[in-house]
Amino acid sequence: MIYQNNQNENPQNQFSNALKELQIGKLLRKSNITKSCGISAYEVFQFLLLLAFQGKNLFRFLNSKHKDQAVSKNTYYRFLNETSYNWSKFLLLLAVKVTTAFDSLTRPERIKVLVLDDSVIKRNRSKTVELLARIFDHVEHKCQKGFTLLTLGWTDGYSFIPTGFNMLSSAKKSNRYNEVSSDIDHRSNGYKFRKESMMHKTDAAILLIKNALNAGIKADYVLMDTWFTTEPMIKEILKTGMDAIGMVKQLKQRYTYHGKQYTLPELKKFVSFEGARNIFGSLVVTTKTGIPVKIVFVRNRNKKSECLYILSTNASLEDAEIVRIYGNRWSIECFFKSSKSFLKLGTEFQSHNYGAMVSHTTIVFTRYTILEWIRRNQNDQKTYGELFFMFCDDIQDMDLTNALQSLMAMFVEHISTLSADITSYIKSKVTEWILSQASFIQALFRNICWES
Repeated sequence: MIYQNNQNENPQNQFSNALKELQIGKLLRKSNITKSCGISAYEVFQFLLLLAFQGKNLFRFLNSKHKDQAVSKNTYYRFLNETSYNWSKFLLLLAVKVTTAFDSLTRPERIKVLVLDDSVIKRNRSKTVELLARIFDHVEHKCQKGFTLLTLGWTDGYSFIPTGFNMLSSAKKSNRYNEVSSDIDHRSNGYKFRKESMMHKTDAAILLIKNALNAGIKADYVLMDTWFTTEPMIKEILKTGMDAIGMVKQLKQRYTYHGKQYTLPELKKFVSFEGARNIFGSLVVTTKTGIPVKIVFVRNRNKKSECLYILSTNASLEDAEIVRIYGNRWSIECFFKSSKSFLKLGTEFQSHNYGAMVSHTTIVFTRYTILEWIRRNQNDQKTYGELFFMFCDDIQDMDLTNALQSLMAMFVEHISTLSADITSYIKSKVTEWILSQASFIQALFRNICWES
């Protein structure tokens, strides 16, 4: 995720230029994020934004030789805890600005989607954190103490931009260890965030989608995993004017096909599996409440005795196109991984204040957005000027075939620089490996030239 395309340019300068291009100061003022006293809110925000790239947390930085570049610790924590700041509006304004710019770099017919998913923010060692809840972790299949970070993002297949989030506690009071602090003004934005954190996950997800669309985010589909792909959720998404594509679990739900009701395994009998590769086929069925959907049957590479079911509310799409579009959902998994591993999501500050967690999460999402902005500007030739904007093609998504061939070409080029004995041994081993692979992989490497 974090690229170093230009080693000679200072990363801090790249960030500063991006902040000016995106008019971050203006967006902060529109979101009521303004200074209260002394140092400006923009300076505090910029310091916290760049803190993750210093290799130190706030405590270590304030005790290092660079402490003259910062102000007091209390100033930063007051900034994070401020209840009047509208962080969700700021993130949405930033997302609209960035996605609008990216839209201008691609063809109008290129598919843009919204991706919905959640991730667990663990606080297992905490006791007094505001709105701390007992939540179920679907990855580890056990309950944790913490929050569910429900996130909505936009992607055009190349760039991913987070548009909004909800740091969910629990809708059940019995699952919450602590309640909202009594010191919070009920008229403030901070109290609004706390009330939304106690919504049901599906209601919060629909609210995120509506907020994104009302703000001007342009997308064609909403992509979801199996947890969200339910009939009530699909019905609410259709009310927004968008179609949904999601993977479906093999539960007890039934679909109507030719006047009769069938479960997903029973529908498999109507699909011909002979000669099929990865996509077995599809059926157009209706749900219990009469919603027409198309279910695509895809090979499960992890368990060949089963197959995966991908549902689309747009039945006119080709099977391969539905699978291709759904593949864009993986970008949000990469986003969560990068945010937690590199951008210190959930670990940079261990505040007991719920508002501070919302503020810090927004700052992490802003880091990711700016990194995407820098990456797109460096890699997309259309950003170089009007001439390229008019005549260059869109950035192309590299498929698996081209990726394997490109990787092998780099490998062949590298071993040509080694000694003859080593090169001969490596060539024989690679040739043996290629001959042991499936025929379609052998065909990819048929034209390898070992000579430099």
